[in-house]
Formats: sequence, structure tokens, C-alpha cells
Amino acid sequence: MLQEAPEFWSDQARAQKMISESNMLREWVVPYQEIQRRFQLVQELLPDAYALDDHSLIEELVGELQAVEKEIEKLEVRRMLSGELDEKNCFFSINSGAGGTEACDWASMLLRMYQRWIERKGWKYEVIDWIEGDVVGIKSVTLKVTGSYAYGYLKAEGGVHRLVRISPFDSNARRHTSFASVDVTPEITDDIQIEIRPQDLRVDTYRSSGAGGQHVNVTDSAVRITHLPSGFVVSCQNERSQFQNKETCLKMLRSKLYESEVRKREESLRAMGGDKKANAWGSQIRNYVFQPYTLVKDARTGYEVGNVQAMMDGELLDDFMIAFLKESK
Repeated sequence: MLQEAPEFWSDQARAQKMISESNMLREWVVPYQEIQRRFQLVQELLPDAYALDDHSLIEELVGELQAVEKEIEKLEVRRMLSGELDEKNCFFSINSGAGGTEACDWASMLLRMYQRWIERKGWKYEVIDWIEGDVVGIKSVTLKVTGSYAYGYLKAEGGVHRLVRISPFDSNARRHTSFASVDVTPEITDDIQIEIRPQDLRVDTYRSSGAGGQHVNVTDSAVRITHLPSGFVVSCQNERSQFQNKETCLKMLRSKLYESEVRKREESLRAMGGDKKANAWGSQIRNYVFQPYTLVKDARTGYEVGNVQAMMDGELLDDFMIAFLKESK
């Protein structure tokens, strides 16, 4: 019987890291062993089923093989999520584009779509920053998304999302085009050191404008930090104090800076290897057409669906993300 080393918990950070690594390995080993067990069972029973001409058993075993194939596909998707940052949680931002009320409404529709998708995955999200639209919807929102390979999946959504529809805000019922951009940044852990010099920062404070909490619109607790060398801007109004909001901003900024360095390194390696694939982080990535027909089409992969309602309910996002992952490999 294995015994726990008494000094294991003396270093909490190291212990948690080892547990995390162990859980990650288990996520590979346990499904693989289960797939292997189920396949071997079918392999053993299928010859006898054919020999006995047992149609019901054959049908059941074929169904089991199809189920095993789906489990293998899930492992294949996880294999594609092998980037340095893919396993991490992430900060997920939606910003309305030009178009005023239309764009703010579109940003809120996208937020609802992603919230429903996150809930379907069994993940969690926390609103970090929120700026409401002047009439309806939102100008911008930032979520912290916590889930297995959250960044690996959601990085597929980074870019500009374009909506075409008959505007509910136009009394003449004309067709309008709206834009909203999505930005995804992995949450880096404390063991990754990123130097940020105070002289490189511009820190602005303002009153919170989000919904809920007694501190909202009472004190200048919200914080916006601009990193002058890179131009990155982060903001937070979720915490109760200005100090806490600043700490969250600095964490997001460190994540952005680290992600930027990882991207540069990956792009350099691709260039040396002669990889000529288009940059997956281009501007317009997906078109959503509500009228005169219904279609959602990804501009990068060509993947498309006609069921707009299911898409906006977060039911079909996985298919678009998997198509992106396959195209990126």
C-alpha cells in the first residue's frame, strides 16, 4: 500500500502543482483504458454474435463501437489542445464595434451565446468588467472563464464577429450589419514571472458602472491600466476595493504580455519551418446571417450551419471550435 510522504504538504504550491499534473495525466489514462476495455469486449463478442446470427446482439455491439468511436474523437480533440497555454483558464472579452445601439445589442447577444455554452460545458465564469450600452446591450464585457482547457477552446473565437439582420431598432425594417470583437487571453499562474515596470503603466480610476453591489457608482474603485510599451489596456470593476481591482488588472496584463511572447515564439518557429498557413487571429472570423436567409459561416475554415437559433443558444459552438483546431494543425 502506498503511503503519502509526510513532507508532501509542507510546500503547498509544489503539492498543488503535482496534484494538477497528476489530474491531467489521469484525464488521458482513464478514458484510454476505458476505450480499450470496451473495444476488447466488442472484439471478443462480435464473432460469436455473427456465428449465432444474433441480430439484436450484433446491433447492440455495432452501437457500442459507434459510441467508442465518439470517445476516441473526444481524445483526438484533446490531443489537438496541446499548445503551451491551452490547458489554462482565460479572460474572455467582448467589445461592440461601430454601429452604436445595433453593435451593443449584438455584443450582448454574443455574451448570452457564450454564457450558455460555458454552462453547457459545466464550467464557471465571473464578470470582471462591464460597460453597458447607452440604450441597450453592452459596450464591453470581460469574463474570467474557469474550465478544463478553457483557453484552448475559446482561442478559436478571437476576432471580429459580423451580424446581418433586419434591425429591431429600425422603424423602416431595413437590413443592418453589426460588428463585435472577441479577445481571449490565458490566465497565467504565479510560477510564471513577467516583469512589469511601474513607469510603463498609466493607471486610471473611475466609478464602477456594472450591475449589482453597493460599491457600484459610489467610489472610484474601478481601475483601468494601460501598458504604454505594448498598448495593452485592461480594466476591472468587479472587486470591492481599488487595490483589489488593480491587482486583477495587473494579473490580466501579465497574462496578455506572456501570451504575446508565446505567440511570437510560435510564429517564429512556424516561419523557420516554412509554415504558410494564414494567421488564425485575423480580423473577421465569422458571419452570422439572420435575414434574408439563416446561416453561420466561419471565414477561416469554411464550416457553416443553417440553424442560427441553436447556434445562438450555444449548442453548436463546439463544432466551429473543433473545425478551427483541425485547420490550425
